[in-house]
Amino acid sequence: MKSLYKYFFRGLITVLPVALTVYLLYIFLAWMETAALWVLRPLIGSFYLPGMGLAVGILTILAIGFLVSQKSARKLLSFVEIPFTNLPVVKSIYSSLKSFADYFAPSSKQGEQSVVILRMPGHAMEIVGLITRRSFADLPSGFLPGERVAVYLPMGYMIGGYTVFVPSEWVQPIDMSVEEAMRSSLIAWMARPPSTAGRDPQ
Repeated sequence: MKSLYKYFFRGLITVLPVALTVYLLYIFLAWMETAALWVLRPLIGSFYLPGMGLAVGILTILAIGFLVSQKSARKLLSFVEIPFTNLPVVKSIYSSLKSFADYFAPSSKQGEQSVVILRMPGHAMEIVGLITRRSFADLPSGFLPGERVAVYLPMGYMIGGYTVFVPSEWVQPIDMSVEEAMRSSLIAWMARPPSTAGRDPQ
């Protein structure tokens, strides 16, 4: 019975990540297909080929990405954003989500997006974080003087974290991408290194 339980648990933890990923991907693709067809239905009538809505949806996203990369289109987008940046409650939600998305977007500020280890003097504890700001010129007065950085410390198993402002000598960059650090933080760094992932635990 113990062996059956062990095999079942191993099979479950092997299948579960794949099944959840496929399920979430299916929901996203089905939603995109439905949304695109809702827009196309007045134009194409009853004519339909499987995947048509998805293809149009992907092409639309690519077109939007190309347009917002143009300076003139960005000016137009700023007008579209006016309702979202002026309504009291909507402004807070939209600004937070946009800032979070902009952090991961390719830009000229890519150098600021670095993963670091935070070590406080006199403490052996290490905390992995993301540098989100190196300049404080546009922030209100009151921050401590000196060369400082803002470090975001993500929490595991939830969307959230803390931002701390610390001296720059407290942080040390590590060779890890922002995506890898966020993924590892989400699961509390429980993922095993690739070299040991296939070993059978003793």
